[in-house]
Amino acid sequence: MKNDNMDTKYSSIREVAKRYAELAGGDEQKERRRKWARHNSLQFSGPLIYMRAVPYHEFIDYGAVGCQDPLLRRLECEMAEKVLYHNSLKDDSVYDPWLVIGARFYDEEAPKWGAPCGLSDKPVPYGAAAYSPTIREEADLEKLKPAGKTIDERATAEDYEKVADAVGDIINVVVDRQGVFCGMWANDISTDLAKLRGLEQIMWDAYDRPDFLHALVGKMQRAILEDMDRTERAGGFALFNSRNQAMPFALELEPPDDCTFGVSADRLWGYMAAQEFTTFGPALFDEFMLSYQAPILERFGLAAYGCCEDLTKKIPLLKKRLKNLRRIAVSPYARVRECAELIGKDYVLSYRPNPATVARGLDESAIMDTLIGDFSVMKEYGCIFDVTLKDVETVSADPRILTRWVELVRKAESKVYG
Repeated sequence: MKNDNMDTKYSSIREVAKRYAELAGGDEQKERRRKWARHNSLQFSGPLIYMRAVPYHEFIDYGAVGCQDPLLRRLECEMAEKVLYHNSLKDDSVYDPWLVIGARFYDEEAPKWGAPCGLSDKPVPYGAAAYSPTIREEADLEKLKPAGKTIDERATAEDYEKVADAVGDIINVVVDRQGVFCGMWANDISTDLAKLRGLEQIMWDAYDRPDFLHALVGKMQRAILEDMDRTERAGGFALFNSRNQAMPFALELEPPDDCTFGVSADRLWGYMAAQEFTTFGPALFDEFMLSYQAPILERFGLAAYGCCEDLTKKIPLLKKRLKNLRRIAVSPYARVRECAELIGKDYVLSYRPNPATVARGLDESAIMDTLIGDFSVMKEYGCIFDVTLKDVETVSADPRILTRWVELVRKAESKVYG
């Protein structure tokens, strides 16, 4: 039971939570969930739009965020971003009507791989960082000691009670209990491989030390599969763990919810990419990465593949290796016509326009020419496609640009599809 003192203490996050809960639970959001489910089940009624990456720091005054506790502040910021800006874009994004907090693990500061796995410090906020590999010599492979970390139930309960105390009467709070190697960007091998070994070095390894690279990738694969097994035995997967780098709905799978726990991976969407292997040819990509990723990704009910890398020449391999494949990314660097022909009607084509086109104003004529041209190609091959704008680092602090971009996509759709 909330009292006046608690309302005052949490007034900022509670106000945002009320607005977010109303937004996420509205009829428009329910219809968007239905649209994505049909769309991801290859029932095409026009391209859906997903604004995945937004430079919120250019629009939102984070100094006005009331909560200072790091966990509550993060949640307040995430809800505020949707309420104060994202919803105004009028894309087809779906907002979950619950809040997810991660379980706390013992020895959280200890590297999950046994050796440090990360990037160097960013010299400026929102800037880039260099790789800082720790597996430099073959002998360093012995440093790789993947840890099956155990959940710290007491610390996790404290986090849960803190958030539930603040907003639990407004919106449900759930705990993500999957293992440290199970989540997005943790289970694809490729992301952490480059951090451990170095991006350029793995390119040399494929030629100079292929046996060593196989040993390293194989060890990482086994750790991920073992962590999935541990998570399933412990009932750690929940329906909200579905991930496909879009909206994880499909008629073949139960929709994400906040009340179904202890599920097996085959009831979820799985997602992977291999951006670090974008310069590898198809044969080397298949040998050193996809062949190791496939047994992990095929544990899931449906699979989505690809992020920023050019998959044009690798799509045949994805189709051959992944029997549960449903979504394929076509990045700004890919050949749209060739990808459309390869993907056809059998998979969802996740079309990703170039984010640079929104960085400094909009050349609307050029954007429309590109969209209409690419949409026409995808229509020619009968593609079921959606449009994801991602990796937008700046729009020169002009909040109108992304709204107008969504309008241009809708306009291009109407010109191609009538």
